[in-house]
Amino acid sequence: MIAGDQQLRLNFAIIFVSDMSRSVAFYRDVLGLPLKFESPEWTEFAGEGGTIALHISDLSKPEPTDHTANPAGSCIPGLCVPNLDEFHQRMIEHTVPCIQEPNETVGVRLAQYLDPDGLEFSVSEVRG
Repeated sequence: MIAGDQQLRLNFAIIFVSDMSRSVAFYRDVLGLPLKFESPEWTEFAGEGGTIALHISDLSKPEPTDHTANPAGSCIPGLCVPNLDEFHQRMIEHTVPCIQEPNETVGVRLAQYLDPDGLEFSVSEVRG
């Protein structure tokens, strides 16, 4: 995929789940994805071309803070570009809603946007 002069590629997908143990068993044992690491709220599988991450749904927590946020079965795709500032400028020029400006988060520089249907997606910068 090309966005202007940016080479855009899928980096990860976050899948929100209602039961982490059941979902880990499915993705690891049924689909055969190699487990990278597992925790009660976040698990990652290494795959060719990107990472599949499982995140416990906000609705699965004892006291969810927002009853519309991240229901089980929803997904946030993560894309990767060589230069996040250039990509961000292009999104601004095309009036793409930005819900998180580019910043450093947990050792990764990323931003978050909404597609025309309101699907959230993250874009990170390739690190050399």
